[in-house]
Amino acid sequence: MARMPLTAAICVALGGMAFAGSALAQQAEDEQPSLDTITVTAQKRTEKAQDVPISLNVIGQQQLDELQVNDFDDYAKLLPSVSITPSGPGFGQVYMRGVVSGGDGNHSASAPSVGVYLDEQPITTIQGALDLHVYDIERVEALSGPQGTLYGASSESGTLKIVTRKPDPTGFAAGYGLEVNSVDGGGIGHVAEGFVNIPMSDSAAIRLVGWQKRDAGWIDNIRGTRTYPTSGIVDDNFDRAEDNYNEADTVGARLAARFNLGENWTITPTIMGQRQETTGNWSYDTTIGQDKILHAYPESSDDRWAQAALTVQGKIGNFDLTYAFAHLKRDVDSESDYSDYGFWYDTLFGYGAYFYDDNGDLVNPAQYIQAEDRYKKTSHELRIASPQDQRFRFVAGLFWMEHFHDIQQRYRIDDLASVLSVTGWEDTIWLTKQDRRDKDQAIFGEVSFDFTDKLSATAGFRHFRSENSLKGFFGFANGYSSQGSQLPQNRYGEAACIVQYGANPANWPSFNGAPCSFFDKTITEKDTLGKLNVSYKLTDDKMLYFTWSEGYRPGGINRRGTLPPYITEFLTNYEIGWKTAWMGNRLTFNGAAFHQIWDDFQFPVLGQNGLTEIRNANQARIQGLEMDVNWAATYNLKLSAGVGFYDAELTENYCGQVDASGNPVTDCAAPQAPDGTRLPITADYKGNVNARYTFDIGSYEAYWQGSFVYEGRRTSDLRLAQRQILGDLPSYTLFDMALGVRKNNWSVDLYVKNLFDENAQYNRGVQCPETVCGAQVYATTAQPRTIGIKFSQEF
Repeated sequence: MARMPLTAAICVALGGMAFAGSALAQQAEDEQPSLDTITVTAQKRTEKAQDVPISLNVIGQQQLDELQVNDFDDYAKLLPSVSITPSGPGFGQVYMRGVVSGGDGNHSASAPSVGVYLDEQPITTIQGALDLHVYDIERVEALSGPQGTLYGASSESGTLKIVTRKPDPTGFAAGYGLEVNSVDGGGIGHVAEGFVNIPMSDSAAIRLVGWQKRDAGWIDNIRGTRTYPTSGIVDDNFDRAEDNYNEADTVGARLAARFNLGENWTITPTIMGQRQETTGNWSYDTTIGQDKILHAYPESSDDRWAQAALTVQGKIGNFDLTYAFAHLKRDVDSESDYSDYGFWYDTLFGYGAYFYDDNGDLVNPAQYIQAEDRYKKTSHELRIASPQDQRFRFVAGLFWMEHFHDIQQRYRIDDLASVLSVTGWEDTIWLTKQDRRDKDQAIFGEVSFDFTDKLSATAGFRHFRSENSLKGFFGFANGYSSQGSQLPQNRYGEAACIVQYGANPANWPSFNGAPCSFFDKTITEKDTLGKLNVSYKLTDDKMLYFTWSEGYRPGGINRRGTLPPYITEFLTNYEIGWKTAWMGNRLTFNGAAFHQIWDDFQFPVLGQNGLTEIRNANQARIQGLEMDVNWAATYNLKLSAGVGFYDAELTENYCGQVDASGNPVTDCAAPQAPDGTRLPITADYKGNVNARYTFDIGSYEAYWQGSFVYEGRRTSDLRLAQRQILGDLPSYTLFDMALGVRKNNWSVDLYVKNLFDENAQYNRGVQCPETVCGAQVYATTAQPRTIGIKFSQEF
C-alpha cells in the first residue's frame, strides 16, 4: 500500500507515453508538436535555456499556472535538487544538492547557503527568503551548484531566481483569479488575485498586481494540562485550545513601471510589499499524535516587508550596461511557546525551584518568547557585457550589499520576581538585544571565447570582502547564572555589565533599551573564487560541458558573544553535464553528474541555555546525478520528469570543537559524527513526473493532469546521538491531480493536492537541546489533502 502512489504515477507516465505513440502515428507529417522555447538570465544575459552550459531547471509561467503553484513550497517540491525545512509561512530554509548540515535559520546564525533573487535583486534574509505569493510570475529558475562568481555569498550551493512579468507598452491586459479550497481535517481557504497592464504611451507602461489569500489550518491545539514537578503547579491551556490552530492571512501588491528611453535605454522601477499574519504552529507533537499539539502560550507572527527596486538597462556603444538597486525593509513580530524548556529542565534538574514571585512563592517556570526582528537590506550592482554574438565576450561588474538586523528576543515567565527580571523588562528571565550587520563587496567577471563553432570556454572570478559584526546584550538579570563563570570575560547578561561598568546600574550605558552592551565583535574576510566552463556542441541541439566552480558562505560572530567566531566555508564543484534536444525539439534530455567538496562547513547546534551556536566542521563531500526530460508527445499530451541521486557524507570526523584560531578539531576519541556519516535533510533520491493532456469538449478546451513527487528517507541531524533521539524523516510520495475547462478568455480548474493524504515530513526538531527535550519531538509536514476550485479570466 505504501508504494501505491508511486505505482500509480509510473502507470500514468508509461500509459501516457503509450497513448502518445499511438496518437502520434495518426498525425500528418506537417503537424509536428514542439516544446516551447524558454529564455533565462542565469548567466546575467538573456539566453535560451538549452544553450546555457550549467545545470538549470526552469518552471515557466504556463507550468506555474497549470500546477496551481501559489507559494515557495509548491515549486520547491518540483525541483529535484532542492530540499526544504519549513517552519511556517515566511520562515522556510532552502538547500540545494545536499549541501546542508541542518539547524539554519536562527537570527544570529549563518547566512543561507542558497541565494534567492527577485528579478535582479537578492531577497534572502538570515531567517529565510521572502515567502512571496506566486502570481503574475514569468518563470522560476533554479541554478544548481556553486554560483559564487556571478551571484556571490548565499549562492554557495545554488541560486533560485523568481522573474516577474514586466510592464508592456504594446497593449492593455488584465486578469484575475478567484479560488476556494478545503483542507482535509482542516478549514477553508481562499485566494483572490489580479493584475492590470496599462500602456501610458508607446514607450511607457505600468503593471499593477495584487493578491489576498487565506491558508486554512489543520493542526489542532487540543485541551490538556501539564504539571510541573518541583512546584506542583498545573498549567491548563483551556484558553488556547482550538481546532485548525495554524492559519495564515496574506495580502500584497506589486507596482512596476517601464520607460523606454529611445531604442537603447530602459528604466524599470518597482515597489512591492506583502503582509503575512499567522497564528498557531505549523508542526505537530509526535508524542500526542499526527496534526495535534498541546500548547498554552501565544504563537503568532506578523511579517511585513516592502522592497523598492530600480533596474536601468542600456547600451554604451555595442556594450550592454545594467544597474540594479534594491532596498528591502522587513519587520517581523512573533510569539512562540517555549514551555517545553521549562518543563523538561524542571523534570530532569529541578529547574522550577529557581523561579518565584516578589513574595517568594514559586511560579510556573514555563517560558514564552516575544520577538521583534527588524531587517534592512540595500544592494547595488553595476555590470557591463560585450555583444553576445561575438567570438570573444565578457561580463564584468561591481557589487555592494549591506544587511542590517535589529534583534530583540524576550523570554518571559509570568509573575516573575523583579530581582530575577532583566532591568527594565518586567517578567523577562532572558533578553537578547543585538545589532547585526553583514556587508559584502565584490568585483566579478567572466570571459568567454569560441575556439571553433563547436568548442567554447568560459573563465570567471569573484574577489570579495565580507564583514560580519554583532554587538549588544544577551543573558539574565544580575544574581542569576550569568555570574556562574569564574572568568570575567566569559560572563554575560547583567553580570557582564557589572564587570565592564561597575555594580551601579545607573552607570551602565543603555543599549536600545537593554541594560548595557558588553560585547562588540567584527570578523572581516576576503578571498577570490574561480570558475572554468568548457562546452562542446555535438550538433546544433546537443551539447556536452564541464564545469569547475566555487562558492562560499561568509563567517560571522556567534550570538553568544563570548564564543569565538565561525569562519568562511567554501564549496568546490566538479561537474560534467549534457543538454540535448531530439525529434525537432519535441524532446529534451538534460543532466549532470557532479562531485562537490565542502570545506570548513558551518554547523549550528543548540548549546547552553538553548542558544544556537555555530561551529565549523571540517570537510564533507557530495556527489550525485541529476536528470530531467521534457516531451511533447503529441499536440495534446506533454510529459516531463526530473530525478536527482545524492551521496552526501563527512570525510573528516566532527568533534564539535574548534581550536584557538576557529579551525575545526577532527582528531578526538569519541567524535559526535565520525568520518562517513551521512549529511542530514537530503534524501538519496528525489524525483517527479508530470503529465498533462488537453482535448476538446464541443466548443470548450479541456485538460487533465497529474503530478507525482517522491523523496526518499532522510536523516534529521548530523550528530549520531541527536539523530537517534529525533528519528529519521521517512520517505514520502505526493500526488496532485487537476482537470479543467476553458472557453474564450475564462477558465475553471478543479484540483486536488496531496491526493493520498500523505504525512510528508520535512523537518523534525525540539525546543531545547535534544538531550533535555528529546522526549518531545515536533514534525513539520506538507499540507494534508486539499481540494480546490479556481475561476480565472483575462482580458
